[in-house]
Amino acid sequence: MTSHRVTLLPGNRLHLQEGPSDLVIAAFGSPSQIERAYAAAEAAFTGLLTEVAGELAILRQPLSAQPPALTGATTQRMARACWAFRAQYITPMAAVAGAVADSVLAAMAAEAPGLERAYVNNGGDIAVLVTPGHALDIGVVPSLVRARPEGFIRIYAAAHAAQHFCGIATSGWRGRSFSRGIADAVTVLARSAAEADAAATVIANATDVQDAGIVRRPARDLDPDSDLGGLLVTVDVSPLSPDAIAGALAAGERTADALRRDGLIEGALLALADEWRSLGGAALITPTDTAL
Repeated sequence: MTSHRVTLLPGNRLHLQEGPSDLVIAAFGSPSQIERAYAAAEAAFTGLLTEVAGELAILRQPLSAQPPALTGATTQRMARACWAFRAQYITPMAAVAGAVADSVLAAMAAEAPGLERAYVNNGGDIAVLVTPGHALDIGVVPSLVRARPEGFIRIYAAAHAAQHFCGIATSGWRGRSFSRGIADAVTVLARSAAEADAAATVIANATDVQDAGIVRRPARDLDPDSDLGGLLVTVDVSPLSPDAIAGALAAGERTADALRRDGLIEGALLALADEWRSLGGAALITPTDTAL
């Protein structure tokens, strides 16, 4: 008996939901490959949240000099994705949504190796598979409270690559998780959804400036179980001056550029108060742009 909900959405998309995990999945290829991929997705999702919940005590602890003793495949993905950022306060929970998406997509690709392309979207943290000649356009929003995309990131595989896996994740102060910064949205392209999830959290935290119009509260006051404990998180941002907006975006850009130089991300888009910044391989494509 399963505890999750399963629905087939318009466009032959699969919807899997349990607790905070809300997956919209699409696979493209022959009918038999899609059928096998969706069966694998549901099998991988079964029990996955139980695996994570069983190690929450460890997952909510900040990473230190020693890797945490985790046993689950998905929880280990979470820790690996966050490990590069252990010099600052970060817990494996920063990558939970992306790691769940990665685990489900990996199961789909293993069971249906003939897929042309596929994605697993876990509330905006997206694991992606593409093959040569089969690109995917992923919508990008300027704010986590505005669901309509204002542009797209086009993902495609090099001609010599049989398959290309990557991940996209978005973080911001009005998202599902708390943020210590003021970015409306930071969207990151990385090698996996878990890595993108962790990096988006770090860049969004860095997109910040000191201003009297920013209101912060201890995370534990908002959620007693928060892995951020007593750290201050953003709860409101009043209209900012142009200088404050530019300063916050510049701080986020510096962090994102450092991560790109270190090979931890491929690119990023930062949005604050209708201002955009982009770097690396995450160029924004508007609907009127010529296809790449």
